[in-house]
Amino acid sequence: MSLNPQSWSPLNRRRWANFKANQRGFWSLWIFLALFLLTLGAEFVANDKPLLIRFDGRFYTPIFETYPETLFGGEFETEADYRDAYVQGLIDAKGWMIWPLIPYSYNTINYNLERPAPSPPDRNDWLGTDDQGRDVLARVIYGFRISVLFGLTLTFFSSIVGVAAGAVQGYFGGKVDLITQRFIEIWGGMPVLYLLIIMASLVQPNFWWLLSLMLLFSWMSLVSVVRAEFLRARNFDYVRAAKALGASDTRIMIKHILPNAMVATLTFLPFVLNQSITTLTALDFLGFGLPPGSPSLGELLNQGKNNLQAPWLGLCAFCVLALMLTLLIFVGEAIRDAFDPRKTYGRKL
Repeated sequence: MSLNPQSWSPLNRRRWANFKANQRGFWSLWIFLALFLLTLGAEFVANDKPLLIRFDGRFYTPIFETYPETLFGGEFETEADYRDAYVQGLIDAKGWMIWPLIPYSYNTINYNLERPAPSPPDRNDWLGTDDQGRDVLARVIYGFRISVLFGLTLTFFSSIVGVAAGAVQGYFGGKVDLITQRFIEIWGGMPVLYLLIIMASLVQPNFWWLLSLMLLFSWMSLVSVVRAEFLRARNFDYVRAAKALGASDTRIMIKHILPNAMVATLTFLPFVLNQSITTLTALDFLGFGLPPGSPSLGELLNQGKNNLQAPWLGLCAFCVLALMLTLLIFVGEAIRDAFDPRKTYGRKL
């Protein structure tokens, strides 16, 4: 599909005009994309390794490769600690280093704090440190990235399963619809959060393990929407004509009905993404989420609860989560307006 709106179909141009007419959602999309792209390159923004080193006439990139301390004239064969004053002196004697804007990674412990951890914001740690001496801003950047990536991945896979289940239900109807609907009612009646906590307590959770567990339940959010669209469209004239011409059920479902059903589905995706991020944050807050030490907004909220004398911990995590979820809600509202056939306002393209 071309990026030039002039080459789009009249329907897509109308949808784009409606989306742009919702200024709150339009600008929320750009703000969210800017923040997401910034955090995708978190290693270039917040890292405890230099971006570039020039030493003895040669260039080195520590963020891509591992270099031993002996390469710079040190004594150990292990990876160089570039925050060590001794290593910095060796490099400065024969070259220079370019550091990221924030010279800390999400797991970097600052042993040179002026106050006991958690320390308040200062010129070195702009948002302060947590109770282990790690920079809060660095953990917020990495936590934002992992939350959004987790939410997007879960939304993608749950959409595939949910759309497929809803399509089969709505298209075939009868016993298939009845049996599947009863299964969804039983499966959806389970206490999801408690089951996730129980399962996460049995094994050491990680990104993909949590994703698999949450996928068991998150796919049901789109089933009812897709099912209703297929139930409505399966008796339309163009579907009957396709059957009369000998088209297979799979081709009719994918080629003829699914594009119409996806219009309603797309309006729900930002809200499904919000739900995925919120569930991950809740699990991290309770201690059943990502492995200990992972950059997590939920874990930062838990630290804020446990360290009321350090209000910057809870406030930073709350503000980031509130901003992220609010932007996604506004984008979802704009997408809903774009696909609403009753909306005809918007500037002419």
